[in-house]
Amino acid sequence: MSEWELPDRPVIGILHPGAMGAAIGSALKPRAGAVIWAAADRSQATSKRAELADLVAVPDVAELARRAHVVISICPPGAAREVAEQVAAAVEGQPRRPLYVDANAVSPATVSGMAELFPDDGLVDGAVIGPPAWERGTTVLWLSGPHAPLVEALFAGTPFEARHLGPELGRASALKACFALQSKALSAIWLALDEAARALDVDEALREELARTGVDYPARLGAASRVAKEKGWRWVAEMEEAADTLLAAGVPDGFSRAAAEMYRRA
Repeated sequence: MSEWELPDRPVIGILHPGAMGAAIGSALKPRAGAVIWAAADRSQATSKRAELADLVAVPDVAELARRAHVVISICPPGAAREVAEQVAAAVEGQPRRPLYVDANAVSPATVSGMAELFPDDGLVDGAVIGPPAWERGTTVLWLSGPHAPLVEALFAGTPFEARHLGPELGRASALKACFALQSKALSAIWLALDEAARALDVDEALREELARTGVDYPARLGAASRVAKEKGWRWVAEMEEAADTLLAAGVPDGFSRAAAEMYRRA
């Protein structure tokens, strides 16, 4: 078996079982010998999600990295590099290394930087679009990189529909960044226009004008405010990574950076 051939029932490590990670771990259980997670320094809520998904706890990231054939990183974007470094350090000098799947909302440049930690094409770029999937038809896991087909095969028949974009690293993350402009950055416009209107004392007039043109301002603003309070802390880094992606493509990045700032304030 070559280094990147997987056994019929590989051990799969999930870092970490938040809502999405727990769903991914649960989806892979029928295909895996075991699905494991690292219990050290994780919250009670994380432990409960892992328990409900029937994942197997191991002491820490180092133990997970040494035991797993595949490690899937699904964490806040700002922590993606740190998690990759922890896994790489744990298996340095080991005779067997796991295939590392970074499924975080980061820029292609960040992916390229992390790939240097996993030689011999040991990193697969991933991007989840959709909610935590417990049934088919809601969520796609996009993949890119030389060994993306191995990961795609793992997800066959699971609630996560895996598709690969070819052997070039960063394409999955580029897709996610572009998608995030409409799924996350647009919501920030409502936060920005509301803050500006109140600061300039034209909020009531704005409300009337939007209503006259058929826009339900309270509903739009309410939805944006709710999602910002719930997920804004996580979206700050994602919008910054999306901005880096736009800048690298020669596209103005100010829109995404402004969205990051609005979520930072939420």
